[in-house]
Amino acid sequence: MVRERVKNRVFTDVFLLRHPLDNSPLPLSALYPHPNPLEVDIGCGRGRFLLARALGNPGVNFLGIDHSLLRLQKIDRKAVAAGVRNILLVNDDAVRAIPCLPAGSVSTVYVFFPDPWPKRRHHSRRLVCPGFIDLVFQALRPGGEIHLCTDHADYFLTITRCWAGDRRFRPIEPFVPSDEEETDFGLIFKTQNRPAHRCSFRKEPIQGS
Repeated sequence: MVRERVKNRVFTDVFLLRHPLDNSPLPLSALYPHPNPLEVDIGCGRGRFLLARALGNPGVNFLGIDHSLLRLQKIDRKAVAAGVRNILLVNDDAVRAIPCLPAGSVSTVYVFFPDPWPKRRHHSRRLVCPGFIDLVFQALRPGGEIHLCTDHADYFLTITRCWAGDRRFRPIEPFVPSDEEETDFGLIFKTQNRPAHRCSFRKEPIQGS
């Protein structure tokens, strides 16, 4: 467990996992109390969506992935205070964490407001790319879905082109979170009247395969 000392108080993280260094599959059946469907929130930030979603869906297991240890520790304490029991948290980059999920183990993936890296010379750092799609395809079960959202129009165009051009997925009605589940970024953009571009895709078997 990771321990954090703040003003002479020690907090022991309850739901925060150490990322397996050998990249072996996470033993989901041993980590979650019940064998429920698994939903993954990539870049869960301050956890507003993740916690609300977990509280509202006790029959679903949730995994939050974020590169900020401090943010995850704060989510952990909020989860304990709220009585959430169906989440786990991983402090790592998504492209390293997703391959540790057993193939076909995930029912839903959420990617909300990933860093757009707006400068052209930085586009290679963007999360959503053909390699990322391969990772998601491997992790999703047949019929599994991914929901994406960004406020950056150019990045949204890139995202939709990547996913729409992949025959392993089919576009579906975009997922829109409830007011209680809206992310912190989503709330900010709403107050600024900035649009949030959303798209969703479902993993489908290739015809004739």
